[in-house]
Amino acid sequence: MGSDSIKRPWYAAVGQYLNSTRMLVLIILCLQNSMFTILRRYSQGVLQEVYSKHEVLLLGEIIKMSYSAWMLSKTLPAGVSLSNRIKYLVTTSKKMVVLACIYGAMNILSFISLRNISAGMFTIFAQCKIMTTASFSTVILGRQYSWAKWRALVSLMLGVLLFSEPIWGNPYNHQVADGANQFIGTAAVLIEVSLSGFASIYFEKVIKSDPLQLNIWERNFQLALGSFPIYIFFIAGETGGEAGIFGGWSFFAVLLTLLGAAGGLLVALSIKYGDSILKTLATTGSIILSSLLDHWLLDGPLTPTMVIAGMQVIISICNYTFDSTPVPKILPELEPATSTEKLEKSASNSMLMKTSTSNSSSLSLPGTDEESGTKAVADTKAKQ
Repeated sequence: MGSDSIKRPWYAAVGQYLNSTRMLVLIILCLQNSMFTILRRYSQGVLQEVYSKHEVLLLGEIIKMSYSAWMLSKTLPAGVSLSNRIKYLVTTSKKMVVLACIYGAMNILSFISLRNISAGMFTIFAQCKIMTTASFSTVILGRQYSWAKWRALVSLMLGVLLFSEPIWGNPYNHQVADGANQFIGTAAVLIEVSLSGFASIYFEKVIKSDPLQLNIWERNFQLALGSFPIYIFFIAGETGGEAGIFGGWSFFAVLLTLLGAAGGLLVALSIKYGDSILKTLATTGSIILSSLLDHWLLDGPLTPTMVIAGMQVIISICNYTFDSTPVPKILPELEPATSTEKLEKSASNSMLMKTSTSNSSSLSLPGTDEESGTKAVADTKAKQ
């Protein structure tokens, strides 16, 4: 067996992850998602504040872009002005604009799906984002995952689905609007789920392997710039909402704006130091944490099914993160004890074949095939 097939003990993998920047970023991302969910539920669910969520996201993008520009100014080499660099980023932001358009399309698709299918069905289909992200990672990035990791992802998806039982198990959440089209709603949510997985992997590919190597702050600047027209479009479509454009704002709306900006930066950092699957694990773990906080602080539901499902989710995340099972290779690996001998034997056979071919070519008559050439060799030997 090769050295790559030696499985590390589980505690070695745990120690490696706990001492890494990757784990720190993922933990902060999980906390950020949980805080954002709880504050939004308290603000718009308990206090019934009526500000627009798209306005919150737009201002969050402005903050993210401003912070990215400030960080960029700190990392520019001597002799390069910030204004010239920003002009360059604007002219090369096509790929990030595409990503922003994908996010905008996902927002529209979620609206269409919720108009045509129930919230319970939407929640069930939404859990497929875990598997679509892994599938696109395999297809686009060429990654291979062990069977243990695939098993952990399936278990994670089922665990989150069971944890969402208060949503899809509530008969009220299975009501749909008059004139709803189940086929259109289902197709919309499936396309959204597929786009979500594709967008995560697309973003990771651009960050890590794009020929135009830009740092994380430059990519965040470009993405925020591309998101402006998308959110302005949605704000214009709301026609001011209940409170009017930029009306009904509160202290919690400002906090959500800051958390949203931080979340955008953390997502990019989690992909840079980890990958899209680990980012998905962090956001999935935040569902468990935010539900616990919702139960303790806001009297949200916490059923026995949710407790069991939450344990399943945590175990699945640990199984995936700390799994060190070697990925099976497509071609069989040479055994260390005989690899040198096999290589020498292969080289020797190759030399013999070349020599034989050369001799046959020199004794073959011009214009004859292989069989006549062989016969000519035999005749020559007979005459000798």
